[in-house]
Amino acid sequence: MPHDITFARLSDVPPGEILDHMSDPRVAEHMPLATFAWDAEAVERFVAMKEACWARDGLGHWAFLDGGAYVGWGGFQNEDGEWDFGLVLRPDRFGLGPRIAKAALDFAKREAKIPFVTFLVPPSRRNLGALERLGARFLGEVDYAGATFRKYRLDTM
Repeated sequence: MPHDITFARLSDVPPGEILDHMSDPRVAEHMPLATFAWDAEAVERFVAMKEACWARDGLGHWAFLDGGAYVGWGGFQNEDGEWDFGLVLRPDRFGLGPRIAKAALDFAKREAKIPFVTFLVPPSRRNLGALERLGARFLGEVDYAGATFRKYRLDTM
């Protein structure tokens, strides 16, 4: 089945869709920083935080749509001068990850301000073959906001 993947702003997605997505325990399993219960206020704070990144950096996280339907969020966030890439999909749409990541990384390769991309991968993620196929190299384990992640880097230039 063909997919029509587009990127939109998170503020364009009905908050209830984000709430349903982020409340799914299969999503929380791979998000060690999400140590709170998602509710309408949490969604509002989350979207405001992501919009603030757009205002500050001119780039941030998108909502990913397939045929106009919300399937997840992710994109690039400036973390101390490094553009970290994240991808958080609805569990029933995990299979779209490679297609969405390719489109986002193609964007990064055209964006002069992104000479490389980092990936912070939680230890719960075991299948890292996609990162290796992309050419990302393992830099080591890092602590971010009190949680351990495996850090990878992919040059885009």
